[in-house]
Amino acid sequence: MTTQRSIVICGGGFAGLALALALRQGLGAGVPIVVADPALANRSSRDPRATAIVAACRRLFEALGVWDEVAGTAQPILDMVITDSRLEDATRPVFLTFAGDVEPGEPFAHMIENGHLIEALVSRASAEGVDLRATAVTGSDLRSGGVMVSLADGATIDASLLVAADGARSRLRERAGIATHGWEYDQSGIVVTVGHERDHQGRAEEHFLPAGPFAILPLTGRRSSLVWTEKRADAARIVALAEEDFHAALEQRFGLHLGEIKALDKPRAFPLHYFVARSFIAERLALVGDAAHVIHPIAGQGLNLGLKDVAALAETVVDAVRLGIDPGQADVLERYQRWRRFDTVAMGFATNTLNVLFSNESTLLRGVRDIGLGLVDRMPPLKNAFIRQAAGLTGEVPRLLKGEAL
Repeated sequence: MTTQRSIVICGGGFAGLALALALRQGLGAGVPIVVADPALANRSSRDPRATAIVAACRRLFEALGVWDEVAGTAQPILDMVITDSRLEDATRPVFLTFAGDVEPGEPFAHMIENGHLIEALVSRASAEGVDLRATAVTGSDLRSGGVMVSLADGATIDASLLVAADGARSRLRERAGIATHGWEYDQSGIVVTVGHERDHQGRAEEHFLPAGPFAILPLTGRRSSLVWTEKRADAARIVALAEEDFHAALEQRFGLHLGEIKALDKPRAFPLHYFVARSFIAERLALVGDAAHVIHPIAGQGLNLGLKDVAALAETVVDAVRLGIDPGQADVLERYQRWRRFDTVAMGFATNTLNVLFSNESTLLRGVRDIGLGLVDRMPPLKNAFIRQAAGLTGEVPRLLKGEAL
């Protein structure tokens, strides 16, 4: 292979930028790394949402040298409580609690606002020599031993590998003819940041209501990020309410355990769906993140699944290049797919099962699941196993997710 051939990443979100940094640090300057995304031109437009970063993915950001830049704005989740009730119930009994550490002094997750993390990734990638281009990938042509990537600004790049990190509506996935398997939920997730009178003490709460989970996730200061699941029609109606009516609907679900509350930004509703690409690879192409899979947010694993893709693909590519192997050849990409696809399908199945089990009005199912939650709460070894699974620390863990450099 020609080591000067680039690796081109289409998409400048979390997955694309993290992959670019991992490859730059693992491969050195001999292989140019290009990230192409028109959104890179508008860095001042900060994403108001927040994300739970599990322990393994925090270790990835530490290994990439990014975490120190954002640690001051990240809120550790110190414990979690899970309730199951109807909206009109006077009380919400706690059926399951989780302590927040996977190791002494290491929380199983942190909440961080998306804008802070994206800005840190962009700055670090630029400082380390990643070629950031604020333009779109418009096409690709397979050549002998490589792929010629065309950009919207007229440039072309001779690459060994093209990576689709361009989201759930990936154009690269569609152009490659890769089908997806999945379905739409009759649910939307309402996202809004809430200020409250009392300190949350780092506690996350997940209230299972018949329409879907109502998650309260702690942010720095007296603020929390909500992921509020409703039927699609109800979600559209709720976000369109006048401020006073929205506050009443919010307060009914949030409660007053943290004192007076107030929405700090405009609520937005996002339709929920599930899909997994039939293949994570094609000739000279690899899919990562939402381009490869989208799952229900009930367990907060969507972004973390994408970062696991990043860690596995980066390790696969770096190992291949160090052995003098073309990183875009079929057997290299097949190793990546074997590593990631089963885990992704299993997580999608688990989140879908949880949603079906909890998002309903069935008295019988409610009784069964509440007994199950209570039993789990009385079995510390099982709870610890669930925490480690959620934190991304089980199975064949890539080096970056252990906090090790490539």
